[in-house]
Amino acid sequence: MKNYEILLWDIDQTLLDFDMSQDYALKFSFREFGMEADDNIVARYAVINEAYWKRLELGKVTKSELLTGRFDALFLELGVKGISSADFAPVYQKALGSVYFFKDNAFELCSRLRGKVRQYAVTNGVSCTQRNKIHLSGLDQIFEDIFISEEIGCPKPQLEFFEKCFKKIPDFQREKTIIVGDSLSSDMKGGNNAGISCCWYNPEGKENNTNLKIDYEIRNLWEVEDIL
Repeated sequence: MKNYEILLWDIDQTLLDFDMSQDYALKFSFREFGMEADDNIVARYAVINEAYWKRLELGKVTKSELLTGRFDALFLELGVKGISSADFAPVYQKALGSVYFFKDNAFELCSRLRGKVRQYAVTNGVSCTQRNKIHLSGLDQIFEDIFISEEIGCPKPQLEFFEKCFKKIPDFQREKTIIVGDSLSSDMKGGNNAGISCCWYNPEGKENNTNLKIDYEIRNLWEVEDIL
């Protein structure tokens, strides 16, 4: 077993429960504009949002197109009129970064690993949202650094994203580095592209229909301790 020294954490749906934050932010934002969003609307938005992020990973849309386009698509489906996506998006983004919910007592795990391994955040989220959420959660006091695609200039899974991160990590060693994340298309593919070990966080036991190299698969984040 390798003795890993550098741990790259994905944030959304890995350390933090993005679904819960998304549910809160969308319902809050709809209320701010005098409407209500039920669970069906949230579920539909989640599908649209995920599709846009996949397209971003593939370079088919820009970040700015994503930020408003997902709401354009949702409002069109719902027949919502009189609300500009350009006005709605910043309200939603601020709300999204104002709350956090840990998965698997992640804060306690990261605190426990502090001093045993160097921990970094690698995320495709919006910079202001991610930094505020990570700060509120206290994880910024544990991470050595926080790498956000919007600041790096390109998203996971692009090799360029990881290479730029690696240049910022002191005494970086590829063979001593592992990424932990829930996304096959972003985290695991990114890890493959970067030539580092990959740990797929798969709490729901989803099927892997890719040809990606997965070194470890876990159901609970605390299984990372055994890997390290």
